Amino acid sequence: MPKPIKDVLPYIAYGGDYNPEQWEEETWYRDAELMQKAGVNLVSVAIFSWAVLEVEEDVFQFEWLDKILDILHEHGVGVCLATATASPPAWMTKKYDDIPAVDEKGIPYSFGSRQHYSPSSPSYRKGIKKIVKALAERYKEHPALKMWHINNEYGCHLSECYSSYSLEAFHHWLQEKYKTIEALNKSWGTNFWSQRYNDWAEIDFPVNQATFYNPGQKLDYKRFMNDQIFDLYLIEKNILRDITPEVPVFTNFMYQFKPLDYFQWAKELDVVTWDSYPDPREGIPYRHAFHHDLMRSLRQGQPFLIMEQVTSHVNWRDINLTKPPGTMRLWSYGGVARGADGVMFFQWRQGRAGAEKFHGAMIPHSDNEKSRTFQETAKLGNELKLLDSVRDARVKAKAAILMDWENWWAVELEGKPHNGLSYMETLEAYYKPFFDLNIAVDIVHPAADLSEYSFVVAPMLYALTSAEAEKLENYTAEGGTILFSFFSGIADKHEHIHLGGYPGPLRKLSGIYIDEFVPQSEEGRLTFVKKGRQFSSSIWADVIYPEGAETVAAYETGWLAGIPAVTKNRFGKGTAYYIGTAPEERFLKEFIKEISEENHVIPALKVEDGVEVSEREGEEEKYLFVINHNEYEVNVKLAEGTTYYNMLSKQNISGKEALPAKEVLILSYSK
Repeated sequence: MPKPIKDVLPYIAYGGDYNPEQWEEETWYRDAELMQKAGVNLVSVAIFSWAVLEVEEDVFQFEWLDKILDILHEHGVGVCLATATASPPAWMTKKYDDIPAVDEKGIPYSFGSRQHYSPSSPSYRKGIKKIVKALAERYKEHPALKMWHINNEYGCHLSECYSSYSLEAFHHWLQEKYKTIEALNKSWGTNFWSQRYNDWAEIDFPVNQATFYNPGQKLDYKRFMNDQIFDLYLIEKNILRDITPEVPVFTNFMYQFKPLDYFQWAKELDVVTWDSYPDPREGIPYRHAFHHDLMRSLRQGQPFLIMEQVTSHVNWRDINLTKPPGTMRLWSYGGVARGADGVMFFQWRQGRAGAEKFHGAMIPHSDNEKSRTFQETAKLGNELKLLDSVRDARVKAKAAILMDWENWWAVELEGKPHNGLSYMETLEAYYKPFFDLNIAVDIVHPAADLSEYSFVVAPMLYALTSAEAEKLENYTAEGGTILFSFFSGIADKHEHIHLGGYPGPLRKLSGIYIDEFVPQSEEGRLTFVKKGRQFSSSIWADVIYPEGAETVAAYETGWLAGIPAVTKNRFGKGTAYYIGTAPEERFLKEFIKEISEENHVIPALKVEDGVEVSEREGEEEKYLFVINHNEYEVNVKLAEGTTYYNMLSKQNISGKEALPAKEVLILSYSK
């Protein structure tokens, strides 16, 4: 069994990706000294080092890595040792022609970038087993080793492969899933358009077809690719677990990443880590706050690590805006407030060559300790030393948003009534009111245990099983409150429609019947009225007929006039709401606030707009984070009769506290 993360890292982790193979040896010693000054206690090493570790087949050169790990350990810096498998070297790619992945047109990817391998390649799989075993055997006793960093950002650039090896693996995957070709035909609905198969070998990839793809086939291909890539992770994990059973393992997740089902993956990680890169032009990064909450939720509230972020600017957007002074610090605390027990960067030292040489770093090209970047880096690193007691404290949410990767895939397949639907944008639209209201919320799978939540939101739950629908009924009947959006309860996980009227298995729970959809054009706008107040909506309208539900809001113009836009249905001890359109932000914020207050789901502290509040709870103390995103000072009114300890200023405070622009309060108080 691996050691608990809280024992492996008995402090808030701070550091970043370190690429010593790109630098001369004398730089290594300067780096270690600067890491000490910056409060760095953890770095990831060897992420893209395969070519300098295995210089030719079965010829390993570990001496440089030996020395680096020794230097880091001597300076009090722990190591997330990467398995180096994210990019196979040139000699391997040229020697084994099965390694490059193949695109939709049947063209193999060329060597010269990164992540060009096919997840189905026998040679790649053989190669990763060899290097991972060699690394684990050599460094299993090294005192610097804290965790294993498996591969890097799986699927980031290449999440699909159309090689002959992948097709063979796809056939095997389908046979394992369906057992008989008849079962596959039924699942894919192949009697439509004469698509019936008599043999597994007749099945090809869903590419280069004359018109619409078979949705069941397309969904299964997405599931297959997720599973193939996941299998690569498990190959490495199993080797590491056998040789270093106590060392935790992880791989780093990404932002809004559709190809991989992170709920499935997280079960096999000892700690969730992810790479967070908010764009400064977007303003307050509520979408990244959503992902912080998601990452925390993937392992039932276990704290996560921010494995990558940037100090200043990235290199891969059209315009790479620089974070203004103080922004990096503020957004870093936003992650810690929502459950991060570590803040890491890409990268430690800004590269002088290669495609990422203009990507920001903790040490800029100037190598100047007095640079703004390094000064802000060092300030944050040394402040975080004051927060070690926050480590492993949990966020206690009473609200949840349901999310399902397979539903994401299904919603956005072609052939829908509105082919501009975005599942992630819908999720984030329903999340933003919780963020603005400072109400803690978890992001959970529809099959999860919901009994701890008073209020659950299910945006665009298009594809769900009857068993999942029954769980939602039971949750509501026992006193829970649930809110559905439009285009929910439509199909099963094979993309077969639930017959008998929408929203299918949610019809009884929602107390409504929908017979048709009314998608809106890009410029189309609807208006509806709730208690005499007018609101606008767009994208979609369900033609709703109540079957026990009461009308909360109704359309007021056109042929939809009088038809419900929003309904409420009493179900057992609980309540189910349904919103049959995409309402304006103002309505969602007011409506979610109203429902939250009815269910006693309230923020930890009431503050003015632009101030973010989150709370983590330890065994004996609570930790309150108050982050002022505004360009002006605000007054924070604290709970009466409670004495707080300001963990950064090391002072007791109570009553009211002035919080300057772009500043943070981190307060502890007894439970």
